[in-house]
Amino acid sequence: MKEPILAALGAGIPINAHHGNMIVNIGGGTSEVAVVSLGGIVSWASLRVAGNKSDQAIMDYIKKKYSLSIGEQTAEQVKIQIGSALPIKQKLEFQLRGRDLMSGLPKDVTVTSNEIAEALNPLLFDITASVRNVFNETPPELVADIMEKGIILSGGGAQLRHLDEFFGRALGVATYVAEEPLYCVAKGTGLILNHIDTYKRTLLNKR
Repeated sequence: MKEPILAALGAGIPINAHHGNMIVNIGGGTSEVAVVSLGGIVSWASLRVAGNKSDQAIMDYIKKKYSLSIGEQTAEQVKIQIGSALPIKQKLEFQLRGRDLMSGLPKDVTVTSNEIAEALNPLLFDITASVRNVFNETPPELVADIMEKGIILSGGGAQLRHLDEFFGRALGVATYVAEEPLYCVAKGTGLILNHIDTYKRTLLNKR
């Protein structure tokens, strides 16, 4: 089964309903955008812009701005501790330690949440572009449903501060983060396994 279906189930979306729902599942390696209706995927897009790419974007940003080399674990820690999709008035700060590219010696630098927002901005616009493409491939009636109900975000990447607000502004559609977004796919898998008969049609659906 495709992950968006599992994520939608885990997020509490009634996938067998006749109306349309949009799920944006931002994982570690990929982000998937899907419109789900009648137990299947109506329109769908997948792109390799997700958690791992955002860590790399932070590493590249720190390298370019501060001539400082940091590892993936540090970049992920920065993202979790102060990461934000939008600049905020009360900036969060994080002191990180890396290797100065000029001297080769350890060096401490304090970065802010607004800098991380700047670093992640291009990636978030890539995901936004994919959402727009999926909208363009979706029947107008289902688009109207999504406009009314909003977009649901799931996956570990959905935990980024103010991400729902970012998509809401960029797309003009209300956006909500699912409850426990990190576990939506796992919860959806559990639901399928516990109610095989209910979701038999979905399991047999090729899309």
